[in-house]
Amino acid sequence: MDGPDQTEAGAKRRWRSVEERLEIVRESLAPGATVAGVARAHGVNANQIFNWRLLYRRGLLGGGSPQAALLPVTVTEAEAPIAAPYAQAQHERAPGTEPSSTTPGTIHIQLAKARVRIEGNADAATLRAVLKALRG
Repeated sequence: MDGPDQTEAGAKRRWRSVEERLEIVRESLAPGATVAGVARAHGVNANQIFNWRLLYRRGLLGGGSPQAALLPVTVTEAEAPIAAPYAQAQHERAPGTEPSSTTPGTIHIQLAKARVRIEGNADAATLRAVLKALRG
């Protein structure tokens, strides 16, 4: 090889800036787009785009964090009564005080390969960690 920008066939590799990579990744993630089509349009190997997409999803490609995806949510009434110690504490609170805004609840998350049930008071950091672990 003649240098770091040359392949074995002699064709020059094009170095792409972070902004160009992000643009290509975002284009490949658009509804209806295919990685093969985007790769051809930009003269990039499809495997390279898959690698950039992986880095993008992990927040390692640059340009900030990846776009959040929205998930469907269903809110239902509790199936079981509140546990006795909590119910008793509600009856024993001082007159004129309001109940806590962090009452225990249950969160059910159903994914393709996993079901998660979180009971009690789940703070945002804990829920974020669980979802990140499930995402891989």
